[in-house]
Amino acid sequence: MLQAKHIVEEISGTRCTIVEKGATAQRVEFLKNLLTFNGFEVLTSEDKREDETAPVAYTIGVTDLVFNPVIAVYEMSLKTPAGERVSPAYWEQQKTEIVDQYWVRDEEIKDGTSAWHRRFE
Repeated sequence: MLQAKHIVEEISGTRCTIVEKGATAQRVEFLKNLLTFNGFEVLTSEDKREDETAPVAYTIGVTDLVFNPVIAVYEMSLKTPAGERVSPAYWEQQKTEIVDQYWVRDEEIKDGTSAWHRRFE
């Protein structure tokens, strides 16, 4: 999940911009592939667990200390492997298709009431 605060911490002895904490293994794989495709060096570390029954969680970071994931996602400056711009919904893995106007609700797109997606007949 995107956090507004820009956090820098060490992962394996390297200072990194923290992209996400508490991520699942599937989420790590998704973000690692996406960020590596966009030219970032990605480092991960396993988070400490309170007890052995707690699920395994990871911290994801990039070695580029200037990188801010919130700005990158909302500026849509990251690209998917297919060459499309990464939207907030794609980043959060809520949608697989890219909608540039991330503020438009699905209902507006479907019924054509959005000025961005109006259907003219």
